[in-house]
This record gives sequence, C-alpha cells and structure tokens, in this order.
Amino acid sequence: MKWTDVRDIAIELEERHPDADNVNLRFTDLHRWVMELPMFEDDPSRSSEKILEAIQMAWIDERS
Repeated sequence: MKWTDVRDIAIELEERHPDADNVNLRFTDLHRWVMELPMFEDDPSRSSEKILEAIQMAWIDERS
C-alpha cells in the first residue's frame, strides 16, 4: 500500500481504530497510524497535508 491508496488505507484504519475520533484527528496521529499498517510500504516523507486530508475524508466516508 502507498500514500495514494487512500480508500484502502481508510478501510484498514477503520478496522484497526474503530473508536477513533476520525473527524477531530491530529495529522501526526494519522500519519503514525498509516505508517503502522502492516501492508503499508511507502516513504514517510512522501506524505503531505493534502494526502492526509484525503485519507481522513475517505475514512469519515467509510465509517458512515
């Protein structure tokens, strides 16, 4: 999984953190949680605020 796999990341995050407040989430926590996903294999520095926002929005959508 790479940073561009926004939907797949959101699904994994929902499975691993179902009780997280994904609306009021700090991007530092989101970045760390993505990096901790077992299937994630991308450079941590390739992340950006835009990518993290997209992941957050996909995660919110996944939950609803």
